[in-house]
Amino acid sequence: MKEKHIKIEKTARYFQLGEATSVIKQVWFVCHGYGQLGSYFLKHFESLDNGERLIVAPEGLSRFYLNGFYGRIGASWMTREGRLNDIKDYVLYLDAIHQQVFEGVDRSAVDVSVLGFSQGTATASRWAALGDVKVDQLILWAGLLPPELIEQNKLEIFQKLKLMLVAGENDEYASAEKILEQENHLKENSVPYKLIKFAGGHEMDSQVLKQIAAG
Repeated sequence: MKEKHIKIEKTARYFQLGEATSVIKQVWFVCHGYGQLGSYFLKHFESLDNGERLIVAPEGLSRFYLNGFYGRIGASWMTREGRLNDIKDYVLYLDAIHQQVFEGVDRSAVDVSVLGFSQGTATASRWAALGDVKVDQLILWAGLLPPELIEQNKLEIFQKLKLMLVAGENDEYASAEKILEQENHLKENSVPYKLIKFAGGHEMDSQVLKQIAAG
């Protein structure tokens, strides 16, 4: 048996708060977690929609039923099956969204933040490292850097951006031990970062989000 591959066209979607106009000062790309949808995830950022901030929520290319064969639907960025091609595909997909967004926004006039939540932290990290995007601020919330960036010594690219780690004190997935391990990798590679902890679990926190947005 031989595994073969073929390139196809696919219609993907993303969701947006705000309009691409000359008054925009910040553009945020926010990557949801496993089993979420872009439209649902974007609701966490409604309080940041102030007319000067454009917030874009891409959606993972693989949608599925969360329970059985009907009902609620979520999306995933990838699985371990065919992972390398899935990574290439979603980096190209995010690049395409980036290109479309900046057809209406002057890139030199705005700051770009990329936020990843849970599974989306690896997506956001890979895009920042491998994609055609210049990131000013990378926010990794309730998740970890992808292992291959650590193993292949590719963390130095994060030295040139503002890196922020956000974790709930009771997060069962991004535990204190895993966050500490990630901090050690960053320190070993001379990557500056800021760690924010909050009293919560594997979730977004509106007050912390507003704090980050306020700078």
